[in-house]
Amino acid sequence: MSASGFLALLLVLLSSGRLLASGTGNFSTQPGVGLAGPTSLAMMSESSDECDRVMNYSAAERCAFVKRTPDCSMEDGFINYLRLAFCLLPPNLTPLSITLCMVWLLVLFLILGLTASKFFCPNLSAISSTLHCSHNVAGVTFLALGNGAPDIFSAMAAISHPHTAGLAVGALFGAGIFVTTVVAGSVALVKPFAVASRPFLRDVIFYMIAVFWTFDILYRGTITMGETLGYLFLYVVYVLTVVISSFIYNWQKNSATNGIQHVPHIPAELNSSDSSDDDDVPGMSGGTIQQEYESEYRPLLPYSESTSEILLSSLNPVDNRKWRRKPWTWKVVKVVKTPLEVLLLLCVPVVDPDKEDRNWRRPLNSLHMITAPLLCVLIFQSGAYGGVMIQGEFPVWLLILLLGMFLAAIVFCTTTNDHPPKYHPLFAFLGFVVSAVLISATASEVVSLLHMLGVVLSLSNTVLGLTLLAWGNSIGDLFSDITIARQGYPRMAIAACFGGIIFNMLFGVGLGCLMQMYETHSSAQFESEGLLTWILPGALGLSLVLSFLIVPLTQFHLGRSYGVFLLVFYCIFLLIALLTEFRIIHT
Repeated sequence: MSASGFLALLLVLLSSGRLLASGTGNFSTQPGVGLAGPTSLAMMSESSDECDRVMNYSAAERCAFVKRTPDCSMEDGFINYLRLAFCLLPPNLTPLSITLCMVWLLVLFLILGLTASKFFCPNLSAISSTLHCSHNVAGVTFLALGNGAPDIFSAMAAISHPHTAGLAVGALFGAGIFVTTVVAGSVALVKPFAVASRPFLRDVIFYMIAVFWTFDILYRGTITMGETLGYLFLYVVYVLTVVISSFIYNWQKNSATNGIQHVPHIPAELNSSDSSDDDDVPGMSGGTIQQEYESEYRPLLPYSESTSEILLSSLNPVDNRKWRRKPWTWKVVKVVKTPLEVLLLLCVPVVDPDKEDRNWRRPLNSLHMITAPLLCVLIFQSGAYGGVMIQGEFPVWLLILLLGMFLAAIVFCTTTNDHPPKYHPLFAFLGFVVSAVLISATASEVVSLLHMLGVVLSLSNTVLGLTLLAWGNSIGDLFSDITIARQGYPRMAIAACFGGIIFNMLFGVGLGCLMQMYETHSSAQFESEGLLTWILPGALGLSLVLSFLIVPLTQFHLGRSYGVFLLVFYCIFLLIALLTEFRIIHT
């Protein structure tokens, strides 16, 4: 709820600032524009068809302008939010429409967070276990993808169209600055510690390369296919560097240990001053804790639930024991999230390697064979394939429904309630695909809705990206990393600050540009939005350079003074960015 109130307060401040900066609110001072009279629509229709000019019209004319302007069509997403804002209710109730859209934005962020944390990440963990990946490889691939899914899919949805690319630029750079300053600074304030030297320098160097490369692309305004593939290849180089450096580090440590006689073996987690990437991982004993917790409440006498009881309990996201222990604030948030969680549980399978039965629920998993493929067809690319007809007579969704019912019957009839089948790990791949499609569809809605808010509030896509989109996707990282630091694992928290955003930038820009090239059959284009476009990479690059210089000078000790410095740096950056947006700072 804190994140939701934070975003709502931001919208109020941004809209108020824009009104004060313009002096006349939503209406232009040009002759014949705004409330000047009924001739304003005809006069402006000849000058421009840009949808951004809708706020220059009178309230009564905005709906007609949105309907006739091709630039307002907003092809991506299920909802045309501009029509929703200006045509759903009478003109005098437009503020109510905007308020409803803001509430819907908070719901979309909640869907993104729930899908990523409750379904996407656990299934990625199960896939990693099934493929027997090492901690290093899993951390920089599956874990990075799981943690950065909302950011990556939001960036891909925005970059895929030149007119919303500013949202992605603002979100990627804004989230980068937020995570490397606010999140890292908060971790240093909560738990001062000595950072691992080599992993820290490695991550900062690779991130600086990605930032300056992106700055060069923004300066030129275009990116070729070779450069796009280079983005993806750079992350492959980063993964190889992590794996090779970890191998060399462990080899050197084992050689030193073998050379010392009569010294008892000390686990790597406790005997690491350099702290390779799989150090300080509190979740490594999570399976044991989970098993002990479940065994404590295991019934003394054997008891077998019926199929209907298993289905009902599987769709209940509330743990009664946990409910009694939690404070009332947690209960309020849980009540708000429960309807969404039930719908997600109904459609997205989850495999949990830490549980004895790996979260096998026979009736629900059988039902997933129907709901999961059907959901993918209905929401993939904003429902583009939901209404497709085979030979003009048979709908695709009905074919998927029949196939799903057939597979569900096979799963239900060939399995038991007590033991998962041998092919149960395949449900992790199904859950991964479904949750990825859902996150992608939700991210597209977020981008479309933010574009509408930018038009209504006369804010650029870049400032919306660096504030609303970046904060909405990163506020969870702030709370989770602070919690991890308080639990005594600050090195893990600071490693997450840099490792994830490298993945987000390289894959967000790379895959987004590939999507734009596929749709336009030409080089990807970036539309510059003025001075603010250059302030973002400049500020992020400066923060990385300062960290690269200051941290080694302090012998890699991150104290409270360094945390205060990072927080002050972010406040100064945000102030400059908003002053630039409101034209107080200009070229």
